[in-house]
Amino acid sequence: MSAAAPTANGSTQTSGAPKGILLLLLVPGLLALIITFVLPLIWLFRASFATSTMSALSGGNWTLQSYSTVVFDPFYWRIAGNTLVLGFNVAIFAVILSYPIALFLARTQSRWRGVLTALAVAPLLTSSVVRTYGWMVILGDKGVINSTLQSLNITDSVIRLTNNSFGATVALVEILMPYAILAMLSGFGRLNVQLEEAAAMLGANRFKVFTRIVLPLSLPGVLTAALLVFVLAISAFVTPRLMGGGRVFVLGTEVFNEATVTLNWPLAAALSVMLLALFSSIIVVYQRALRALEA
Repeated sequence: MSAAAPTANGSTQTSGAPKGILLLLLVPGLLALIITFVLPLIWLFRASFATSTMSALSGGNWTLQSYSTVVFDPFYWRIAGNTLVLGFNVAIFAVILSYPIALFLARTQSRWRGVLTALAVAPLLTSSVVRTYGWMVILGDKGVINSTLQSLNITDSVIRLTNNSFGATVALVEILMPYAILAMLSGFGRLNVQLEEAAAMLGANRFKVFTRIVLPLSLPGVLTAALLVFVLAISAFVTPRLMGGGRVFVLGTEVFNEATVTLNWPLAAALSVMLLALFSSIIVVYQRALRALEA
């Protein structure tokens, strides 16, 4: 129990907990963070400079061969470009589709609000692998969409909706929408109904109220959702692998191939560092955009 110390004006002020106790409470979390994140990250950087897979495990001479391969091989630059394009497309469409849902859930006064919110994020209870296979059934050459179009005589040939970037984008948008909804719900705290009512009383129509009040105040939540979806999309492996049919090359799939197929762990580590660099650059852009909005 904290003691009450008298102040200069005669009042009492409750002293805080000792700093030693606060630091002691931080120790378990810091240890877990160091063991599960910092140490593996250090090993990843060390492995990216190794000369071979065996030296990545046991240590040895340092070399820049893996980074030289990543930097000077156009194939890996195309993979990085494909990863960025996929991430941006998924982030844009996921935010656009999730925004009305999140805004409705943030505004509704219905007694079913909790149930509706639970339904919006319920897909997170299902594995992304299962949902990806579901999209393979829907978008496949003999899937629901192609079978329906052919049965209605709308088309005679198969429309390729899978084994390409389109299928991977569609599946990732649906898979990551719940994350976007949750991020926007947590970021819509700045919305104020009284400001909208005041604008309406001053003669603004609904479109002006939305574009000049609702949308600007909700932009921080939108940016947070876009960042979260983008990061999850560019690091995705299962969905691009399955929906791409081995024809969609992104950094996640290439890291897996180098680590498990060719067993080139130094190159896989260098590609992972490249992916981390993309994360860092996007976070820097996000922070600057957020500061500009709050200014």
